[in-house]
Amino acid sequence: MNKKLYIGNLPFSADENQLRTLFSQNGRQVTSVHILKDQLTGRTRGFGFVEMATFEDASKAIAALHGHDFMGRALSVTEARGEARDPHDQQTKKH
Repeated sequence: MNKKLYIGNLPFSADENQLRTLFSQNGRQVTSVHILKDQLTGRTRGFGFVEMATFEDASKAIAALHGHDFMGRALSVTEARGEARDPHDQQTKKH
C-alpha cells in the first residue's frame, strides 16, 4: 500500500528528480513525486508530495528526513492529511 508524504519548506530551486533521489536513499522505494507550482509564475510553491511504496518506507523517510538540511532549508516531512487543492481551480464541490 502506498503512503503519501507532505514535504514542506522546499527550496524554490528544488526539482522533482532531486527530491526523488533524496527520498529513495537507503533502499526506500518512491512511487511518485509532485512539487506544486504557481500557475501564473511557474515558480514552485515551496511544498510538494512524495508517495512511498510502503508504510515502512514512509516511516523511515519521515524519521530520516524531517528537519534534514536540503539545499540550505530544513525540510518538513509529515504524513499527508488530504489532497492539496489549487486555489485557482474553478471546479465547484458537489455536496
